[in-house]
Amino acid sequence: MTKRITAKYKINRRLGVNLWGRDKSPVVKPRKGKESSGPRNYAPGQHGQRRKNKPTDFGVQLMAKQKLKGYYGNIGEKQFRRYYQEAVRRRGDASENLIELLERRLDTVVYRMKFAVTPFAARQFVNHGHVLVNGRRVNIPSYLVKDGDLIEVKEKSKQLAVVLDAVQSKEREVPEYIEVDHRAMRGRFLRAPKLSDVPYPVQMEPSLVVEFYSR
Repeated sequence: MTKRITAKYKINRRLGVNLWGRDKSPVVKPRKGKESSGPRNYAPGQHGQRRKNKPTDFGVQLMAKQKLKGYYGNIGEKQFRRYYQEAVRRRGDASENLIELLERRLDTVVYRMKFAVTPFAARQFVNHGHVLVNGRRVNIPSYLVKDGDLIEVKEKSKQLAVVLDAVQSKEREVPEYIEVDHRAMRGRFLRAPKLSDVPYPVQMEPSLVVEFYSR
């Protein structure tokens, strides 16, 4: 198991948000013997309620970048910057282009189809060769799928407990830009989404990410 997977909830703790909307997040975890009363409005830990200074513009932009990077499985800085550069190079709004590139990642699509419980699990699932794209095995999580691509779980992997648990999870729904047949364990990437189409549990601000890198 990679350090990124074991430390995934440290991202929530550091940013002070329930990044993936999960009940297990330390941001919403109740204290022992108490029921959860919903998300905390302060960071977890003994210093979570300390008064904080108003963040600078740089700090706000940095937080936006860290949230977006973290949500997609804590993508490495070099790779994330390449996504920004490609988003700027393409025609149209750079912030929308950035979201499209991230949503086209194969591990993201696997996560959206609910074949994995978290983006970290989806990355590992792809890495281990459990996923087919248009009938061919692809084990590169950053592989960018195209409109109409068929993504399916390999036949021998369809009965894995981790897949069945993810499919049955009620924590989230499959977005409209993806169609999926959970009985057959296959689905199709229909189209590139807009920012408003993506079911983020927290507010994402890719325009601030573009501002951060364009300084």
